[in-house]
Amino acid sequence: MTTVDIPAGWPATEQEARAVQDELRARVVLDEPGPPPGTGHVTGVDVAYDDERDVVAAAAVVLDAASLEVVAEATAVGRISFPYVPGLLAFREIPTVLAALEALPGPPGLVVCDGYGLAHPRRFGLASHLGVLTGLPTIGVAKNPFTFVHDDPDTPRGSASPLLAGGDEVGRALRTRDGVKPVFVSVGHRVTLDDACAHTLALTPRFRLPETTRRADALCRRALREAAVRH
Repeated sequence: MTTVDIPAGWPATEQEARAVQDELRARVVLDEPGPPPGTGHVTGVDVAYDDERDVVAAAAVVLDAASLEVVAEATAVGRISFPYVPGLLAFREIPTVLAALEALPGPPGLVVCDGYGLAHPRRFGLASHLGVLTGLPTIGVAKNPFTFVHDDPDTPRGSASPLLAGGDEVGRALRTRDGVKPVFVSVGHRVTLDDACAHTLALTPRFRLPETTRRADALCRRALREAAVRH
């Protein structure tokens, strides 16, 4: 487990954080297809918080995209690096998530975030932020649609409907289980929306949420419990 300090010069105010978002958003790449779904490695990242102790734990879990078997995993624990502000959650999570990714023994391939990419009020959620900082292809697969509107997808698995901001499609509501509430998929960096949805379906053979997210969620919660015991 890696221990993380808050980086020097990290934004301390909402104004500073929004200025960073504005600067980095211009570097998001939207015209690359990304790795073919079901090939290579795919890595889930997730975080867990203990606000009382000012601790955040991040996990990165690498799966073989074809078999969904775990290839590698890493965790990092640090101080919470930014207050809770909707739309700026990446600033609470990025330092520890980066440390977990850097602790992996090899390249992570596609990174799947439990959150948003373009489907974010400022078009720059965690998946986009992480993608720009690392150069890795990233997607966001969220449990809820944030502030955007969508029609309910058809009942069968694989059905989708646009997630709309005005007239712009910023993501898709995607049914990963017949008749079960959809997930909300958006591009982070260096992946198309069609492929982001295909990756999500490849990662959900049995459950609503991607295997990457399920495994990273369990691992970061365990890391947080272990950190609490040590302190």
